[in-house]
Amino acid sequence: MGITDTTVTAGWNPEALDEILSNDEGRPVLFTNARILTMDPLIGTMTGADLLFVGSLLVGVGPGIITAAGDDNAIVVDCTGMTIAPAVVDTVALAGGRGHRSEYVATLTPGNTTDFLVVPDVPAADVPSAVTALLTRPEQIRALVAAGRPVLWAGTDVGRATAPEAGIPASADLTGSPRVGVWIDRHDFLHQELTADGRYDETRGGRPHAYQGQYWIDGDRIDYLDDLGFWAYGEFQGDELHHAGYVMKLG
Repeated sequence: MGITDTTVTAGWNPEALDEILSNDEGRPVLFTNARILTMDPLIGTMTGADLLFVGSLLVGVGPGIITAAGDDNAIVVDCTGMTIAPAVVDTVALAGGRGHRSEYVATLTPGNTTDFLVVPDVPAADVPSAVTALLTRPEQIRALVAAGRPVLWAGTDVGRATAPEAGIPASADLTGSPRVGVWIDRHDFLHQELTADGRYDETRGGRPHAYQGQYWIDGDRIDYLDDLGFWAYGEFQGDELHHAGYVMKLG
């Protein structure tokens, strides 16, 4: 029976999927007995190994973790004959462009975000092959997990978030938002006014209307689309707005 046979794929750990999707109690999840391509320079590739995560945080990788699964009330997913690979590839790290192991953000290393693929061993000789399978033969993917939540399972969409529609979204009405107002950097050089209609207007060094455009807030992230056509972003950190090297507070 071929690896793309849907009868094989459809029957892959359905009970475990149900448990993961209904896991509101923070139970750990263990993918066990897999070949794991961690892409971590210290850990390397492991066979017959386990991957343990809680929510979006990867907390363990290696052989023997399964022994504590019962004690921890873990949800166990049998990955015999499967390869687990990072779903996000850090090409800069692979090319030797990062100097410290702590900078390898897209590896299957404890402490990193739980983003990974589960693919049968045959088409997953290495990470590029596993990612290629996701893009070209998604029916071969046993699981795609993003931040600890299944996105694909047994070649089928599950719990996938709705992707943003193409095109520039309408600005939200931010009346009453505590983030509306004039943000001023610590040197009083940059004044960035965020208005409730989703527009921004920057004064730089006393020069009014230096940049103007639309903005959108998603959580603590703010995206800007300037009227000149370029995109930029910032991040709210507590009572500060960090943008393009500036740290601002509401005036």
